[in-house]
Amino acid sequence: MDTDTLILFAILTTFFLLYFYSGCKCLAAYKLPPGPSPLPLIGNLHTLDLKMLHRSLSELSEQYGPVFTIQLGLEKAVVLTGYKAVKEALVDQADEFAERAKIPVLEMLANSYGISFGHGESWRQMRRFTLTTLRNFGMGKKSIEDKITEEAKYLVQDFESHRDQPFDTTVPVTSAMANIICSIVFGERFDYKDELFLTITKLIRENFNLLGSSRVQMYNAFPFLGFLPGTHKKIFQNRAQMVRLILNFYEEHQKTLNENDIRSLIDAFLVKREEESNNSDSHFHDKNLVTSVTNLFSAGTDTSSSTLRWAILLMMKYPDIQRNVQREIDRVIGAERAPQMVDRKRMPYTDAVLHEVQRFANIIPMNIAHATTKDTYFREFFIPKGMQVIPLLSSVLQDKSQWETPNDFNPSHFLDAEGRFVKRGAFMPFSAGRRVCIGESLAKMELFLFFTILMQRFSFHALPETFLDLTPSVGLTLCPKPHSVCAALRGEKGRRVAGTGDEPPEVTGRNP
Repeated sequence: MDTDTLILFAILTTFFLLYFYSGCKCLAAYKLPPGPSPLPLIGNLHTLDLKMLHRSLSELSEQYGPVFTIQLGLEKAVVLTGYKAVKEALVDQADEFAERAKIPVLEMLANSYGISFGHGESWRQMRRFTLTTLRNFGMGKKSIEDKITEEAKYLVQDFESHRDQPFDTTVPVTSAMANIICSIVFGERFDYKDELFLTITKLIRENFNLLGSSRVQMYNAFPFLGFLPGTHKKIFQNRAQMVRLILNFYEEHQKTLNENDIRSLIDAFLVKREEESNNSDSHFHDKNLVTSVTNLFSAGTDTSSSTLRWAILLMMKYPDIQRNVQREIDRVIGAERAPQMVDRKRMPYTDAVLHEVQRFANIIPMNIAHATTKDTYFREFFIPKGMQVIPLLSSVLQDKSQWETPNDFNPSHFLDAEGRFVKRGAFMPFSAGRRVCIGESLAKMELFLFFTILMQRFSFHALPETFLDLTPSVGLTLCPKPHSVCAALRGEKGRRVAGTGDEPPEVTGRNP
């Protein structure tokens, strides 16, 4: 190491030691929640598994309680674990915990714009506009239900083309989910083999995988080292490529915009931007549009597709549960007509299975970190304004005080003794409070319709003697590891006759 490098290293070390100790002295004046003692500079990073951070935090909660403080590099964060603590913060004190934490990699991706990682008034306006527009384009209504049912036909055709031979469901399932977002954002769908479409979905999947990596966790802990080569730069490159592709759509919509014929969310945004053209403080500008569209694509594609892939994998793993679902579909819907959302109320077992898939799959275990909007007292502790808060969703979905068998795949979690569907307060896969997932109702509709249509048409199985591993691939979301699926067409011999009155027995499955 040369002299100049040694001097630079010494200056940086001195600066950050001073920063660290001054920060500790300042925060010591307040009663922060307890937590493990941090080391200078690295905090508690040396004690954490950065690849499975949610597990490390859950283990710490057993020692320090449901509310504790952790230090990730130079920044402290308050961690909330268990249903009661998370609900108390996100629901009972929703306004105080409504801000989004300024995570370095997410700040670089979004620049404080958009609906997922935005802040303050910009975020409020984007969220309000997006929610209104999604509803106008049919979210939660029959019109979007028809689009999902139509898209399911293309997905069925793709599955049929493999003729019961093993295939990977990632591309077709991701494409189907992405097309629902495309129909809203762009006003059109794409063929599953369209190169542009495949590029966008590939960039989304890759970034979700990279965002959960230990290297990105280290970048978030020490953002001043961002000039070094690393995974974070690949994420930014992918994001830049996706923005260029979205801008191409945006420019096309500008050329053909007709205020009397709003075809898409982009059209609606352009109209709103024109309405506020004389407002110098307007938040309806290109950066918010591009970031919001990117947020919708990413969140609406990866999480929904991962959940449906988990559902198929779990049906393969537990064929008795798959047969019980199919019996209910045959009895309530039959073989001829497509499932509809009104059927769900008469299908408690299928509804319970889908809820249990979401609970068991634990798609977003870490949630996306929140921050306090003002100095806040939570229980007996003080949390200063702007402090990062991690409401650990995995600890809610696996809370031993809320779930009878939290580590098992058990649809009975959502059924009473008579087989009727039961809502559970600790079911929070979409988070809760002011930052609850904006597309929750759309995601629920997609999952029910795609799943029941596929289960009506196919029986899913693996090749003989294949071990189905339920250990997830770790990223920002927990998705299934690569696996092959065989989709066998269901014939009349494989169907139950509607109206037999057979009730599905209780079946559980354990994650090995």
